[in-house]
Amino acid sequence: MVSNGSDRPIIGISTYVETARWGVWHREAALLPTSYVQAVHRGGGVPVLLPVLPDGPDLSAVDAVVLAGGPDVDPAGYGQPPHHELGPVRPERDAWEVRLLRAALDRDLPVLGVCRGAQVMNVAFGGTLHQHLPELVEHRRHQPEPAVFGSTRVALRAGSRIAAVLGEEVVVPCYHHQAIAEVAAELDVVGRADDGTVEAVELPGRRFAIGVQWHPEEDTVDDRLFAALAAAAREGRGEHRT
Repeated sequence: MVSNGSDRPIIGISTYVETARWGVWHREAALLPTSYVQAVHRGGGVPVLLPVLPDGPDLSAVDAVVLAGGPDVDPAGYGQPPHHELGPVRPERDAWEVRLLRAALDRDLPVLGVCRGAQVMNVAFGGTLHQHLPELVEHRRHQPEPAVFGSTRVALRAGSRIAAVLGEEVVVPCYHHQAIAEVAAELDVVGRADDGTVEAVELPGRRFAIGVQWHPEEDTVDDRLFAALAAAAREGRGEHRT
């Protein structure tokens, strides 16, 4: 068994593939906002970054997985042409995160999908996305303007795994112009915004497999979701580690 010298579970977080600048360098990088790292640590886990790789993921050293937010999911992955408001896509990251999700579920690792991560979960199981949500809901409160988070009130279904953690209503930070449209048959919708937007899904029959359309890592006051992920990872770490 791999050990980190404490009871903190090791939680892998998927990363962006972007061109970035630091020091004298301006080149392609595997990167991640530190808000994810800090949220996982505050929640009781040890964060490690999972960069996009060309082959299958090896998750033998991690206890849980976070599918992080990021660019729009390529609509080719769910059989639709691109909308004129579609932003930049990263097909290689889409494919990697689908493999990452399936590998985590094969090992029964806890999974938390954040924003794009929830959308990837839906697409991976055959669902589709609204490519430009403002056309459907006729407002931009989910993404008020570039680099500005909105605020959304979400009603969570009584008896769901996430409601057991957060209660049946929560106000959350959000930043997205896409959202789940046709829900994959394997997923249950357990949370919606006031305008009907799907905000939370769960995969039944798993200890912890939750996707949320909002950004819990941006809420530095409420770490309950990451704490619940770490607790689920801690409970199961002896079952899947080799």
